[in-house]
Amino acid sequence: MSSREDSNPQTVAVVGPGAIGTTVAAALHEAGRTPRLYGRTYRARLELRAADARIQVPGPVHTDPGASAAVADIVFLAVKATQLQAAAPWLRVLCGRGSVVCVLQNGIEQVELVAPLVPSGTEIAPAVVWSPAQRQSDGAVLLRGDARISLPRIPAALRVASTLRGTRCAVELEDDYVTTAWRKLLQNATAGLMALAGRRSGMFARPDVARLALAYLRECARVARAEGALVEDRILQDILAGFRSAPADMGTSILVDREAGRPLEWEVRNEVISRLARRHGLSTPISDVVVPLLAAASDGPG
Repeated sequence: MSSREDSNPQTVAVVGPGAIGTTVAAALHEAGRTPRLYGRTYRARLELRAADARIQVPGPVHTDPGASAAVADIVFLAVKATQLQAAAPWLRVLCGRGSVVCVLQNGIEQVELVAPLVPSGTEIAPAVVWSPAQRQSDGAVLLRGDARISLPRIPAALRVASTLRGTRCAVELEDDYVTTAWRKLLQNATAGLMALAGRRSGMFARPDVARLALAYLRECARVARAEGALVEDRILQDILAGFRSAPADMGTSILVDREAGRPLEWEVRNEVISRLARRHGLSTPISDVVVPLLAAASDGPG
């Protein structure tokens, strides 16, 4: 490993200081590796509230990509898939040859979506985010459990892991990242039912909703297996159990966006599964209902 990879702290940027971006920024700041912050809305500082601490990350959150912004070694991209094009100007000025972009975003096509937006020579590390973080009405972020991300065991991800080493954001390096990414996608796809129902996790206590969720999980798992993921039946039961055991008022980002009237990440969380199913000749009758309804809830018309 080169001296650049060993040096800590490196120059680090966080693009998109929402719930996940704030969590990562706070973890880095707490460990003495304060990142530079970039986003749509100016803030003097960020605040993370965890069970054991309140962490304030000094800003400001820079909002003008045209202003001076030095290239960073590590860029944590924490915007939603629906906000990628808006974040593209930041990626152009913050990334350079040798930079690593860690994509803290839903979906299994992160590399394909981000690669066209970064300069040549930029490396991309996809990530699976497991942190239960929620933005509060006053702008702070509440972390309702442990912060954790999963990364593939590739050189770019090793540099990200080094940057986060010793922070409250745990990093797991996965040899079978495909399976890990699909497991999270199955969870996210099922959470889309919450956006359609307009209800939080408590809705999964209903036996009829639980049956629907499990049938949807089984349908999606067939696609995951066709794509090379090792998804056992017990994983599907675990995902459903996670929804049923969560606090009844626990939400999900796609539900929050639905309630706020914002575009939904229906393509990267749900449509991708039915699209890949067609490639393998698999039928997806539940997806064929869920996806159009999510698309309409997101984009209209009406």
